[in-house]
Amino acid sequence: MREPPEVLLPKGSAPSPAAARSSGAGADGESPPESVPVVGVGAVSVGRGRAPSVSLENVDSLPPLPDPAATVAARSASLEPQDTEAALKSSASEFGEIGMHEQNRDSSDSARDGDAEAAVEKPSGWVEEEEASPEKPSRKASFCHDISDNVKATIRPCPSLSANLNNYDSVEDASAPANGSPVTEEAWERLNKSYVFYKGKPVGTLAAMDPNADALNYNQVFVRDFVPSGLACLMKRDLEPEIVKNFLLKTLHLQGWEKRIDNFTLGEGVMPASFKERLVADFGGSAIGRVAPVDSGFWWIILLRSYTKCTHDYSLADLPVVQKGMKLILNLCLSDGFDTLPTLLCADGCSMIDRRMGVYGYPIEIQALFYFALRCAQQLLKPERDGKELIERIDKRIMALSFHFRKYYWMDHTQLNIIYRYKTEEYSDTAVNKFNVIPESIPDWVFDFMPLRGGYFIGNVSPARMDFRWFLVGNCIAILSSLATPAQATAIMELIEDRWEDLIGEMPLKITYPALEGHEWRIVTGCDPKNTRWSYHNGGSWPVLLWLLTAACIKTGRPQTAKRAIELVEKRLAKDGWPEYYDGRSGRYIGKQARKYQTWSISGYLIAKLMIENPVNISIISFEEDKKISKPRLTRSTSF
Repeated sequence: MREPPEVLLPKGSAPSPAAARSSGAGADGESPPESVPVVGVGAVSVGRGRAPSVSLENVDSLPPLPDPAATVAARSASLEPQDTEAALKSSASEFGEIGMHEQNRDSSDSARDGDAEAAVEKPSGWVEEEEASPEKPSRKASFCHDISDNVKATIRPCPSLSANLNNYDSVEDASAPANGSPVTEEAWERLNKSYVFYKGKPVGTLAAMDPNADALNYNQVFVRDFVPSGLACLMKRDLEPEIVKNFLLKTLHLQGWEKRIDNFTLGEGVMPASFKERLVADFGGSAIGRVAPVDSGFWWIILLRSYTKCTHDYSLADLPVVQKGMKLILNLCLSDGFDTLPTLLCADGCSMIDRRMGVYGYPIEIQALFYFALRCAQQLLKPERDGKELIERIDKRIMALSFHFRKYYWMDHTQLNIIYRYKTEEYSDTAVNKFNVIPESIPDWVFDFMPLRGGYFIGNVSPARMDFRWFLVGNCIAILSSLATPAQATAIMELIEDRWEDLIGEMPLKITYPALEGHEWRIVTGCDPKNTRWSYHNGGSWPVLLWLLTAACIKTGRPQTAKRAIELVEKRLAKDGWPEYYDGRSGRYIGKQARKYQTWSISGYLIAKLMIENPVNISIISFEEDKKISKPRLTRSTSF
């Protein structure tokens, strides 16, 4: 029998996060090591049995620590040759430096990858913690292992496109927390207040905490909304992985509930859109369009991979219940059917754009998240039992999906000219116009919007239909997951910079471009009063998307573009009360129905700051290009 549920409480009605974290201390009741500032050194971890006389009261009277290099040299001179290595190891341990075995491992990795920049020295003042608290893993615990194929925790080069992070003003600032300004301090404070507790443990964050508006469903924990909050907790200097772990387990528990809308039962693997109060889940039955969230399962897998990569806690992903949950999600997407395409067929309103906006069919956001989740599952699934067969199916789908997406969704000046000259009614397997797209259906605005340099992935591709609108989420996810090739990723960033006034404006960022107007708006949206032109999902500006743009900029080696967008956000977002979205062609006005103190507007800003100050944070939400699919072997298709 299911145990009686307990009421979810927002922060203020339950133990504070500190109290909740302290409940997870060891059986001996000892508190985790506390960081003591030492002049000239930075934060030095004081663990059990180390410097018992040190306290915050007498820290100013402590003598400065000796120079590690001088101490090593002195000891080496007084020891026999065979004792030199032992002295080096002892001194390195005393001053918190990296162990000899880690240096050897890093150097061997550098030689293996052939990357001369892989052995860049740590910034001055860097001190590794000797002992990490189980509640708050240290940065050493998070990033001491390989981050990607060619990125380490202290490496400056951009991960995937051979760009160089030397463009940053100061590498020493990379280890500084993002709490130096009043805006960031207020953001962290409001994020902490949004915590929701279940049985004394944090399990998520409320969607919004606007005291002057009706709660509606903004007093719930949404799966997609929590992802930026969870990433912020993983990226901050003092990690808070507990809330992410609890969230992953609680939503997985809700996945096992019976899901019924009217008299129809949903698939077993469907993840909830949100949950509230006594862990009551909504699988789409209470949504405006009564559509199940396709993206929730994908975001759940992506966040699980981020948690595992950041904390190196593989025990969570290896749990049988977690393995089963991933398989249920993936089996829904990989099941056999009538599809002739590797993309997923979806209803309107099944993702972040959860209202009627003409994104039915094969929307870009779902396809990019699907690919991202498949690559995450490749790393997390265990080959035991039916896992090996599922991994093989994933490999084949990734190959087919990447080829289809890169070829048929891509649009630049050259491709637009080809489509403009398409012939129609081609009945053969050698057809160029495979989807029988009518050139006259190309909207006029595309010809003016498309620059000579740059390009983007269009919103939808299906029989006789191409949606040429720009969708930021799908394009940025394609860059982070390496679904976009390096050349395509560069072209996307060039288009953003070239069309800055249209896509960024006065408040980042346009979720779609352009807005639907007039007769088209009436037909596509059904005269939706919330999705009027340049509002909400119809060309509205969403601050939460700042973190996706920042991550894409860092990965493509364009940090200055991200900094420019962050500066725009910092001018107004906090003063305006952290609204959900902005209206107007340039994003000048607070959305007419926007909730203030929107949690993912807050966390999206925090992630952007954390990544721009410490670019290595991007490693937990990005992939390198898969060399196996960069040049797939092509065979003649029998589908056309």
